[in-house]
Amino acid sequence: MKIGLALIGLFICFSGSAGYAQQRGTVEVVADPLISLMQRNRMGTNILAGSASKPPVDKKNATRSTAMGFRVQIYSGANRSEAYAEQARFKALYKDIDTYITYEEPNYRVKVGDFRSRSEAQDLMQGLRKQFNNVFIFTEEIYVYQ
Repeated sequence: MKIGLALIGLFICFSGSAGYAQQRGTVEVVADPLISLMQRNRMGTNILAGSASKPPVDKKNATRSTAMGFRVQIYSGANRSEAYAEQARFKALYKDIDTYITYEEPNYRVKVGDFRSRSEAQDLMQGLRKQFNNVFIFTEEIYVYQ
């Protein structure tokens, strides 16, 4: 009986103080000014935040141009034959996605895809993590077909 009265008393105390917890006030947002600068720069590159739901373009009949976008790196290392082997392995798994090999001394890099949005690149990256080591997304100039 005493425990029941104590619980009821606690309930009344806490329910009475809940009304005072909701007070009006002001919120001050403190943000690094570099965030605003990065957002303005991103707007100038036409990089999309969400996935673009455009129909696929026939690359044979389309015009190729360049734009800023995203690619997924699947290999980085000094061994040229490993780079080409990883490219061939990727092409066997994903025939419709373009691959690119670059060399910046001392490393070869294999990057795949031409994605207009980061979310598209992340979707591919999640699937590649099980098959390739050290998978990363890079912002760079990509090929766009129109």
